[in-house]
Amino acid sequence: MTYPTTARTLLGNIEHNLRGISKRVGDRLLLAAVKANAYGHGAVPVARMIERTGAADWLGVATVEEGLELRAAGITLPILKLSQARGSDDVTRALAAEVTLTVVDEASIIEAERAACALGLSDVPVHLKVDTGMRRVGVEPSDAPGLAGRVGQTGRLRLQGVFSHLPISDSPAGDAFTRQQIELFARTVAAIESVAGPIQLTHLANSGAVLGHPDAWFDLVRPGIMIYGSLPDPLAQRTVDLRLGLRLTTAVSFVKPVPRGETVGYGRTWAAPRDTWIATIPVGYGDGYSRLLSNRGRVLIDGHSYPIAGRVCMDQTMIDLGPQPAVAVGDQVVLIGRSGDDEITVAEVAETMGTIPYEVTCLITGRVTRQYGE
Repeated sequence: MTYPTTARTLLGNIEHNLRGISKRVGDRLLLAAVKANAYGHGAVPVARMIERTGAADWLGVATVEEGLELRAAGITLPILKLSQARGSDDVTRALAAEVTLTVVDEASIIEAERAACALGLSDVPVHLKVDTGMRRVGVEPSDAPGLAGRVGQTGRLRLQGVFSHLPISDSPAGDAFTRQQIELFARTVAAIESVAGPIQLTHLANSGAVLGHPDAWFDLVRPGIMIYGSLPDPLAQRTVDLRLGLRLTTAVSFVKPVPRGETVGYGRTWAAPRDTWIATIPVGYGDGYSRLLSNRGRVLIDGHSYPIAGRVCMDQTMIDLGPQPAVAVGDQVVLIGRSGDDEITVAEVAETMGTIPYEVTCLITGRVTRQYGE
């Protein structure tokens, strides 16, 4: 008998989160970020739910391959590649699949124009990314009107959207910087429209701005991590009710007594403070359950919390059950999610690891059994 580690994506909770976002932002369109396998939740099942329920208007991906995967699965919603594509093959495949491209400079415009010409396409929508302070990709605001005009000159491309990104909208410490970005973006859009005419879609707001910066909402918002039930920062405003989008479980595979003073695991980093019982669970960093949880994390069994004892191994982890355990082989172990009156959230795991919720769910590897449901 095996006890598989299972990640169950709670599609009903994700839909609930999207509905809450839509209610908050009113009549703005909503782009759901499903890049990185929907932040580890399963891009195709999440996108299918979104398309079936109408919970969002657009989908956002990071790579051409991500967009093509959605199209191959029958997804017909508009898809925006959130950064520029490079290379004629990627650009051509994206346009052929009606994945909307982002342009950031003369070279990306030329590549899109050539691909459109090769495919015999015209009036191809593209979005122009402006760098208002992230300093990752995008055209300088002062150069944006000229580049927008260049899009119109191609005869093949149409400037459908203009957008930028906010690096610190999720923290009150970044309010002044975020306000400056919002104002700069608004001025830049006005300057672009003076050259290129009205822009159909202007967008700036990520999860932090959806939660705390209504001035950043413009025509469309682009929530990411909050779709999946986590705040982008512990200090972000809690203006939308969010439900956990994933439940990660395994089961006890072995139980044994360990006398006081004996050590457990690699490196002998944990010693039993009293006679105790140790449970082994078949999950480790090979499944994406981080080694950073060694001697720090906890799990839930039948509503009770138990600490990790020793180092998380590649395939197994040990749990201190205490001197009088009521745990047996086969009992379900909750790594993320609710058990009884207690709950381990993605945010809690992230804090224990010293990272952000985004990384926790993205780490879940392909050998973890996947389930999708309410």
